Amino acid sequence: MTELRELDDSNFDEMKALFKSVFMGPPWNDDWSDDNQLTEYLLDLTKVRNPIRLGLYENGELVGISIGEIHHWWGGTEYYIQELCIKTDMQGKGLGSKFMTMIEDYVKARGLKQIFLQTERNVPAYEFYKKRGFEELTDHVSFFKELKK
Repeated sequence: MTELRELDDSNFDEMKALFKSVFMGPPWNDDWSDDNQLTEYLLDLTKVRNPIRLGLYENGELVGISIGEIHHWWGGTEYYIQELCIKTDMQGKGLGSKFMTMIEDYVKARGLKQIFLQTERNVPAYEFYKKRGFEELTDHVSFFKELKK
């Protein structure tokens, strides 16, 4: 049975384990070996004014997470997804699509008007979101600057 659940602080370790297992592997290969850094990152995402933390459970096991927050924007209130993932060995089975549909239904029921997220063009998530009706913001630019010591 597949179900969507709201997550809270009691699910933190479960969210952390899933996040680490997904993002330390391909295609991201992020180095989350510093457990304190990962804990602080996830606290940054979950300890916000209007969090939305959702879990996708398959037969009682957490297999997907969506972590973000409500943003009040001129075009309407939106769910800004900071992180979304599906357990690696469960990918490619339609769970991500099902999860996105459940998320959309959830945020619509809360009166939100849109979903905003960012990803990179060179990862499978880019095509995943495009196939699900997300539009690329061609005028939107993200900036980054590495600070030298």
